[in-house]
Amino acid sequence: MVKDLRFVLNGDDESDVNDKTRSKDLTFDNIVEQSLSDFGFRQLFQVLLVGLTLLFDAQQIFITVYTDAYPTWHCLNHTICDLSANICQLPRSAWEWDGGSEDRSVISEFGLECSSSLLRGMPSSAFYIGAIVGGFFLALIPDASLGRKKLVLFSTFAMSIASISIVFSTNVWIYTTLKFVIGFSRSQTWSYALVLISERVSTRWRPRATMIPFTFFVLGFMSLSGIAYLAQHSSWRYLYLYTSVPAIFYCIFLYFFALESPRWLHLQGKDKEAIHVLESLSPKNKAYLESAVSQLPLEQETSEELPKYSIKDFLIRKWAFRRILVVMIILFGLGISYYGVPLAARDIDVNIYLSETLNAVVELPTFVITPILLERFNRRSSVLVNTLLGGASGVLCFVLSLLGKTGIAFAFELATFFCARIGFNLMAVYMVEMFPTCVRSSATMMFRQALVVGGACCPLIASIGRDLPSVSFAIFGVAMSGFGLFVLILPETKGSSLCDTMEEQEKRDQAINTSTCC
Repeated sequence: MVKDLRFVLNGDDESDVNDKTRSKDLTFDNIVEQSLSDFGFRQLFQVLLVGLTLLFDAQQIFITVYTDAYPTWHCLNHTICDLSANICQLPRSAWEWDGGSEDRSVISEFGLECSSSLLRGMPSSAFYIGAIVGGFFLALIPDASLGRKKLVLFSTFAMSIASISIVFSTNVWIYTTLKFVIGFSRSQTWSYALVLISERVSTRWRPRATMIPFTFFVLGFMSLSGIAYLAQHSSWRYLYLYTSVPAIFYCIFLYFFALESPRWLHLQGKDKEAIHVLESLSPKNKAYLESAVSQLPLEQETSEELPKYSIKDFLIRKWAFRRILVVMIILFGLGISYYGVPLAARDIDVNIYLSETLNAVVELPTFVITPILLERFNRRSSVLVNTLLGGASGVLCFVLSLLGKTGIAFAFELATFFCARIGFNLMAVYMVEMFPTCVRSSATMMFRQALVVGGACCPLIASIGRDLPSVSFAIFGVAMSGFGLFVLILPETKGSSLCDTMEEQEKRDQAINTSTCC
């Protein structure tokens, strides 16, 4: 096979090589792997361009940490007021919000300071509910419908427009509704971006390339802390504008310069367009691509003639159903920890800006460590050890917090969050390798859905910590370790190239199982 590829690349013609045999052996997957074997500037630019969408996504996920925070206040009449008092039991004339402005937080502007915790947490809950509903709804869209690029573009644009619209909210109900719309719009942004990036790089570079968008996600988290700090004396509405308006300009740039997935184009019978994308990504291999494409078997020319795949394939194929179910269980546990730990950090006596910034900072090393783990160790063992360590850190955080050792407890809080992030990174690459191109987008959506469902449970779990300090960390740790054990059921995929169809994936799995048994 390697010999045939060398002849094609060099343009040589050897009489003893049968053209028919060469066409049979040479697949589109071989062409993608060979043409994208070198990770050049153009590939890096495309990864950076698409990955940038996660920066804006992260800002919308964590923005309520600041916009919906309970603001500080001070007494005006010290004869009947002191800071230990409950403001709901004081006359309104006896106290005032710090800064003298009521529009610095959603809580103060809409008068929610004395409302139930359910009402105060309703906008955040609506965001996650929107993400869950949007995830299920968008997962029903077949992978062959719009294409990877358009889905990334539309989801980011819709999220940005809804975020801009939220500044016109006049009451908590309108605000909550628009938070639902934002959650719905961006519910699968991460999934679309990850799939598009994964399908435009070779197997060799996939572990490193997929860490780039995650890095942008953390930078979005960190930049939000900086923007919120600079805008802490302004209305909460400005924070939405500062994060959403730049996203609109980004969408324009994405529309003109982002390239479609060559694997997706190939499945749609658009081989010429797919080859053109590969030429754009790796222009130095243009001669090879022109020769290699002539060796491919004839593809169906119309999308109507191509086999159709959708989310129902996960239900009718036992191996696919079992695999996606296990992946979702693991991600549910990681989602509870990843979204819940920063939320529960307020139970530890640490400044909110400092704690959120440090949680973002500890994510950065994970994008260096994750590729090392993926390249040197098996997928299953990496995920298993990481989740066990993260679970132990969560339990230790709880114990140390009870003992009053706040500083050490916060260090273990960071360790728990660190392990949750690495587990998420590992599973993202692992999941991409377990499912073929024809359903990879749907699989990634369900992957993301499990993560969001776990995140939706976090506010309730974190609220328990107010009655029993830091017990939520123990819950997060146990969930991460317990659900992480399910990784032992999954197949190992290290070093595997991506399959394009369900049938191809089944044949590969059977071949691996046979070789393992023997």
